[in-house]
Amino acid sequence: MSEPSRWGVGSNQYKKRPGRPRTHEPAPDLLGAAAKDQAQELGFAWDSSAVPWDQMTEMEVPRALARFESQLAGHVWDAAALEGNPYTLPEVRTLLEGVTVGGHRLDDEMQVLALASSTRLLHDMVKDGTFRTDKEVSDRLHGVVAPHEAIEAGHFRGEGSVRGGGTVNLGEAGTSYATGCEDGGEELGAEYDRGLVYLSSIENPVERAAAYFCFGTRHQFYFDGNKRTSRLMMNGILMSSGHDAISIPFSRRLEFNQELIVLYADADATPLMQFIIDCRPEG
Repeated sequence: MSEPSRWGVGSNQYKKRPGRPRTHEPAPDLLGAAAKDQAQELGFAWDSSAVPWDQMTEMEVPRALARFESQLAGHVWDAAALEGNPYTLPEVRTLLEGVTVGGHRLDDEMQVLALASSTRLLHDMVKDGTFRTDKEVSDRLHGVVAPHEAIEAGHFRGEGSVRGGGTVNLGEAGTSYATGCEDGGEELGAEYDRGLVYLSSIENPVERAAAYFCFGTRHQFYFDGNKRTSRLMMNGILMSSGHDAISIPFSRRLEFNQELIVLYADADATPLMQFIIDCRPEG
């Protein structure tokens, strides 16, 4: 099952970048010693020195949580809009206040409410100290953010009765095939555990958070909702370490899709990580 949906990778907005190899493996000039380890353990690589990690301001965790809570409607609207949801920001605010907004499909309303519930859940988990970077937390968040869209929500591909999934249409760049496309996904658990071990070795929490987003997004651990779940996990890592949560603005969806294609097709996460840091909140 291909992801993302209406505004995702594979839309005709993408224009192929000249001169970039489409091998779905890291380019040879990217594979320095550190990048070779990244590619082996995570399936992609990046140039850490090219990303301005220090632009993310460090603060007390309660302040990061308070800022996140104050921006909750914006986080929900951006995430919904990136999925092609037609709700406007004022309509999202109205819905979050418990007032039904007319003129929308039930599916769109349920998606917004699911995004709101998962965002609040993340806030509460960080606040009470139960957030962890592990499969149990990821599954719990996924089960809340994508119950109406993903097959067997809250479970990796291959853990239930359904097999397959993990393919992403990249338009002119071809198709990305994640682990488990042919064997049903039985290896995904081991792949995830191996990735977590490497991620835990990254000392900078901002870099670790961005790497987790790329990891969950590229490997397509779930049938749907991978970017939404990976973004929640990324923000859990950020806030737990005293940094602002990051929302991908709907206004920058074309840039986002272009950098996603580089991640999928070239296994190079550097441009996407640069983009993520550039989306940090002001102040």
